[in-house]
Order: sequence, then structure tokens, then C-alpha cells
Amino acid sequence: MIARLAIHGVVSDDELRAEGIPRGAIRARIRTGHLLVLFSRVYAVGHLNLTLRGRWRAAVLSCGPGACLSHRDAGAFYRFRPSSRRRIDVTAPGRSRHNRPGIDIHRPRSLHPDDVTIEDGIPITTPARTLLDLAEVVSPRQLRRAWDESQRLGLFDRHAILATCARAHGRRGLKQIRALLAEEMDVTHTKSEMQSLFDDVFRAFPNLKRPVQNTLLHGREVDGFYPDEKIAIELDSYEFHGKTHRQHERDREKQLFLQRRGYTVVRLTWKMLQDPAQVAADLTELLSQAA
Repeated sequence: MIARLAIHGVVSDDELRAEGIPRGAIRARIRTGHLLVLFSRVYAVGHLNLTLRGRWRAAVLSCGPGACLSHRDAGAFYRFRPSSRRRIDVTAPGRSRHNRPGIDIHRPRSLHPDDVTIEDGIPITTPARTLLDLAEVVSPRQLRRAWDESQRLGLFDRHAILATCARAHGRRGLKQIRALLAEEMDVTHTKSEMQSLFDDVFRAFPNLKRPVQNTLLHGREVDGFYPDEKIAIELDSYEFHGKTHRQHERDREKQLFLQRRGYTVVRLTWKMLQDPAQVAADLTELLSQAA
């Protein structure tokens, strides 16, 4: 029964008691080696050969109710960025200063319920809260990589990040997160305007073959894609609103990534979309050449 209760080979005293197992029975299993003490009131079942997720769960359970995996280890869980640290980041709201071996305990005064979730049996900060926490413990360059990776993995939620920031008064990471959000929101605004112009081309020339729009190609989002012809279309807002250097570099990195895989990448600028007839003629010629 105890093995059934364990998640990733780890179970807590509270979980055992909730299933009606008395303290005497728990102590007996500790004496016989069926339960191996990892932390006070947290046990490995049968052996100490835990997976990383087992270690994460044990660390969280050891810090009591309301604790959750956070910061670098939450980033590693979501695959935003790797972490080779032996110590584990856990957020545990409250004022207690009790330490745990091998654990870095972060103690905010409170932790909003919307900033915590459970993934694979492990209480953990949400992706939005994790990005905010990472802003305080990693370099700006590492944060940008985690930010980009959250988008590639489909875990980026702008509204959730805005809500998390609104609750995070006085946090040191707010400045960096708000700067990244400002960049992102500017690009989104520009893209929506350019997308409307791009759609106008096909309304004006209904015989022009439509691409699949806003789709993923090898994990990278493209604005338009012709699968048969292996043509990817990017709406380039650089000339219209102006991008940051990082956004410009990221677009060029994506272009090279796709070109190395045999795709033709067509960049349409704001100025080019002012002439829908020419865009239609250019796309028609490209599609004909690729047929």
C-alpha cells in the first residue's frame, strides 16, 4: 500500500497518516528499512536511488505545507534552462528560518495560489512565476534564453506573466521581466497590423494560393508556410516600428535555422505589403519555381 502512495519513490508522514496508517506502523517500517528517512517526516520507499524528480519532491515535502519547487529547479523542470546545481530551490512562504540540508529555501511573505500548480505530483511555481523568480537568480543573458525557450515550448503566457507581475510588489526581477514584456508586446502589436495587411493580399487576389498561417515549423513559429514548396514566410516589422537588437538577432537565427533544413525563407516588410499586387506576383513566381 505504501509503495502505491509514493510518487517518484517518495512519501511523507502526512500522506501516510491521511491514508489511515498509524505512527506505530510507520515507525516499524522505518526500523525494517521499508521506509528510509530522507528528511524529517519524509521517506524514500525501499531504496535511496531516487530520480531527480524524486529528489525534487522530497525537498518540497520537507519544507512543509505550501512549499513548492521554484527558481532554477522549476526552470529545469519546465526545460527553460538546464541546472547542474546540487542544491534544490524551494519556495516556502512564511517567516520560519529552519534550514534543510541541500535545499535553498526562499521565503516570501506570501505566495498567491495562482502562482503555484502541481506537475507530475510535485508542487511547483507556474511558468510565469518561474520566469520572475529566475530574473533574480540568473544572468540577464540566461534569463533571455529561458524566456525564448518558454515560447518555443508553448509555455509562454503573456497574460499570466502580467498578472504575476501585478502581484509581485517590490520584487527585484520585475524590471527585467517588464523590459522583456515591453519588447514582446511591441512585436505582437506590429505583427497583428502586418498580419492584417498580409490577409488583404489574398482577399485582393483570391486565386493566389494561401499558406498555412501562424504555425510551428521544427518548433519555430512562422507567419506563413507552404508545405509542398517548403517556403516559410516571415512578416518583418523591423522597418515599421523598429525592433530591439535582440529581436532582430533572434529573427536572423530562426532564418538560418530553417535554411539549414532546406526551407526557403521569404521576408515581407511593412513597405512591401503596401503593394499587394507586387507581393502576389512575387509569391506566384516563387510557388511556380518551387513546383
